[in-house]
Amino acid sequence: MQSFPFVRNRLSLWLLALLLFGLASTVNAQRLVEFLDRGLVALKTSDESTFLSWRLLATDDFETPFTVYRQYPGEQQVRLNDKPLRKGTNFLDNTVDHSKDVTYTLMEWQKGKEIVSATITMRATDSIRPYLEIPLRTPVGYSPGDASVADLDGDGIYEIVIHQTGKAHDNAHNGITDEPILQAYKLDGTFLWEINLGKNIREGAHYTQFMLYDLDGDGRAELVCKTADGTRDGLGNIIGDAHADWRDTAAQSRTFGRILEGPEFLTVFDGLTGEAISTVDYLPARGNLRSWGDTNANRSDRFLAAVAYLDGKNPSVIMTRGYYERTALAAWDFKDKKLQSRWVFDTQTREHPYAGQGYHSLSVADVDQDGKDEIIFGAMAIDDDGAGLYSTGLGHGDALHVADLDPDRPGLEVFGIHELKGGRKGIGAALRDARTGEVLFQGAIDQDVPRGVAANIDPAHKGAYMWWLGSKSLYDMKGNEVGVAPRSTNFLIWWDGDLSRELLNSNYIEKYNEGVIFRADGASSINGTKSTPNLSADILGDWREELILRADDNQSLHIYSTTIPTEHRLYTLMHDPQYRLSIAWQNVAYNQPPHTSYYLGTGMDMPAKPHVQVVRPKRAIQATAGRKLFRDPVEDGAADPAVIWHAKKKKWNMLNTNWAARPLAMFGVIWLRAASIGVAVSADAVNWIYEHSANFNASHSTGTGWATEILSHKDGYSFPTTIPKQNLAGIKNLTSGLEGSSGSNQPLKRYLR
Repeated sequence: MQSFPFVRNRLSLWLLALLLFGLASTVNAQRLVEFLDRGLVALKTSDESTFLSWRLLATDDFETPFTVYRQYPGEQQVRLNDKPLRKGTNFLDNTVDHSKDVTYTLMEWQKGKEIVSATITMRATDSIRPYLEIPLRTPVGYSPGDASVADLDGDGIYEIVIHQTGKAHDNAHNGITDEPILQAYKLDGTFLWEINLGKNIREGAHYTQFMLYDLDGDGRAELVCKTADGTRDGLGNIIGDAHADWRDTAAQSRTFGRILEGPEFLTVFDGLTGEAISTVDYLPARGNLRSWGDTNANRSDRFLAAVAYLDGKNPSVIMTRGYYERTALAAWDFKDKKLQSRWVFDTQTREHPYAGQGYHSLSVADVDQDGKDEIIFGAMAIDDDGAGLYSTGLGHGDALHVADLDPDRPGLEVFGIHELKGGRKGIGAALRDARTGEVLFQGAIDQDVPRGVAANIDPAHKGAYMWWLGSKSLYDMKGNEVGVAPRSTNFLIWWDGDLSRELLNSNYIEKYNEGVIFRADGASSINGTKSTPNLSADILGDWREELILRADDNQSLHIYSTTIPTEHRLYTLMHDPQYRLSIAWQNVAYNQPPHTSYYLGTGMDMPAKPHVQVVRPKRAIQATAGRKLFRDPVEDGAADPAVIWHAKKKKWNMLNTNWAARPLAMFGVIWLRAASIGVAVSADAVNWIYEHSANFNASHSTGTGWATEILSHKDGYSFPTTIPKQNLAGIKNLTSGLEGSSGSNQPLKRYLR
């Protein structure tokens, strides 16, 4: 075994000046990151309480003040906090009456004025539960697997893509698998598209790695993954030969069910429609199977994937192949709607010093602080230009953690565990310098270690602890034993009110030295004995992470969000580039928890403002218009809006029709109920707040047919409308059942308060 890592020599004197010049220019570059809205989330915690939480964005001043307002239908808004909120970005309303619908409005202070930042409406009928639910179209025989999030339509709200998994096989096992299916949903449950990768992509943890990210900086994310003959995109288009079957279907064959030949592709799909945009040959190519370590497509079909900022500003896609022996990585850029090869790193043989160092996972981070990302590929690292940075020679493993684990030393650290099978001798667990590969701590000598974790889990201790499956002791970053190791060696999550991290395993969360503090009843983890979540990420509310699990019946996803107040204020983790990239690769092979680029834990320094450039979607207006602007809290049948600018109040006003409809068993008959006109206001014509219902001075009804045009005249407004004498019911033709006077031109200013 090597005593020191194999390190790339990069500091030749004749390159030093050029290197320093490049470092200075790159560090100043701002990475392109996605535009996000406030992510306001409200959870009913009792009949008299609501927990609200929202994001602090990279574009915000750290001390931006906020105010929360509450409003019931037909009543005025009530301010809930006496002073502007300057600490945590969350609020607990303990005086709400949940027997009524209620709308919350979040205001941010800018230059001494309150600006509408977000609104959310809760129904009286909403259940008391700690999660949001997304109904799924799970195919028969399938279950929801790994998931990822990104903004697919440019409205600043995440959508979710779920990998629906049927019958699967590990690379080491023969057998026919089901076809991998990817589905996209909005967080309100709206189904967007389905991509079927087809029978020529084998189903299993090591085969189907998908990246969901805005690859071309247009403000809308794309999906990229390995495809083959017969892949069907979200519009029904077929990639390659629809009739080709490259599987070994001979039941008695030594490679039954495997795919040893046939074309392999890499495809970018439009995130909003699922349409295939660009397809190229997959790199690294399969080539000679034996060069990867066997001839049955076990080691040749070990795939990983990631997204990295290789130039310091724009994201690139990383697709890989092999890690037990021959190891190859390929970097791609997506420009002008086409995939373009950036570089390929390939050890070619098992004797190469970088061969055999890969894990069942990977990470991406700027380990040398030059503003560009490196690929931490298990026990070695690849530089941003595709050259090897270092190789430790420690070999293959499963669990990998890259973060500022020791805040008392400069730079990032890597904690990883190593498989020592077949009597192999060596280091089973190691902490190393992320930039040089220098081993800082070694443990589990000559032991085969399958799992390990490193994180700040002790609210009374600064810095991370590390432990692994089989270790009785917990170690600090200096290698000192500090206590008994937790039983859980799986996932991590920021959940409670302090800065240290909690232990996530299966469907429950544990606090170090305390025990279980949360259990997601009615939901289950995925990936068998790995017991990982579908996804764990900061996708809503403040900086703490959401837990996404499949419902026990596989027909929905539950998004759990903490309801524990905290005064700690942090920028949304999704605007920290390393953390955001961690969410992109979390679905890859043996899922690992995400980490930030800075030390986040007990005793941390005040976080720096993220050095990023937020991409404003080019199609934001079109995308926003496609979503529901607001839900009328009284009738929930908002339609036919009429909009006008209120010059005096400098706000947009919307009057909307309300129709309630339900089908009966009588063919062709829709029962309709004419309801009140809803009035909403907006400062930007995008984010609307419900104000009240229009109170017409009509002797026979307050119901109305529809909202027509709003007419301004001098200092007032007129609103021609139809008021029926009675509510409508059981009519086949709506217009024939309308009665009453129209064109009443009643003064509208009483309705536009």
